Amino acid sequence: MNRPLILVTNDDGIDAKGINALIEVAKDFGDVFVVAPDRPQSGMSHAITVNIPIRIAEIHNNPNTLESYMCSGTPVDCVKIALNRLLGRKPDLLLSGINHGCNSAISNIYSGTCAAAREGAILNIPSISFSISDMHKDADFSTAKKFIPVIIKNIIENKIAAHTYLNVNVPKVNAEEIKGIRICRQTMGCWAEEFDERKDPFNRTYYWMTGYFNNCDKGEDNDEWALKNKYISIVPTLIDNTDYNSLESLKKLNYEL
Repeated sequence: MNRPLILVTNDDGIDAKGINALIEVAKDFGDVFVVAPDRPQSGMSHAITVNIPIRIAEIHNNPNTLESYMCSGTPVDCVKIALNRLLGRKPDLLLSGINHGCNSAISNIYSGTCAAAREGAILNIPSISFSISDMHKDADFSTAKKFIPVIIKNIIENKIAAHTYLNVNVPKVNAEEIKGIRICRQTMGCWAEEFDERKDPFNRTYYWMTGYFNNCDKGEDNDEWALKNKYISIVPTLIDNTDYNSLESLKKLNYEL
């Protein structure tokens, strides 16, 4: 019986510790094919490269993969070029991550990790993005590696609804402290940005973006609550942005000029 074909990508780059942790898990479920950015691409969201060439190079140093490539483009570019030029068929599963840093709440919109999974969902490929609440380049992925297999197994056996991807986040705790896995909704909140004004050596002004997450959600069924309380959160996320609650009421308005 043919093993599932699993496309793996990320936004932290081909050399990131997180993608290698994901490859180690994924290889037990199928043949792993990797296309990832050649450098960090965090915060790229669903950006694609249209004004400059995209270049790829094969990498031969990972025995856990069927083939591995690094790509000069964004995470979404990686998915597109894999499907259009590198893979001989549509993959059975797309996995993105494991991201160094949490992608819960509204962060999923900015995330290149989530965008790669979103691109898979657009093409109706079962897709999952994985992130942990630790941005350090040497973050500990042992907790994620322990619990990710059960998530992958469930999706391979049961699939995902059409044009939906799973946004999975793992809190920064030891595996023994994890209370379980929760299916959640996205937390309502937003980032409050602050721009720190600085001077370069030539006395030219530049800005460094900082800020904090403003959690407006008091519920206990959302991903931020789950992570804070030592649960792994899974948010099923649609690519359809239509506000169906407003659809009918807007149709009733007078649009005559």
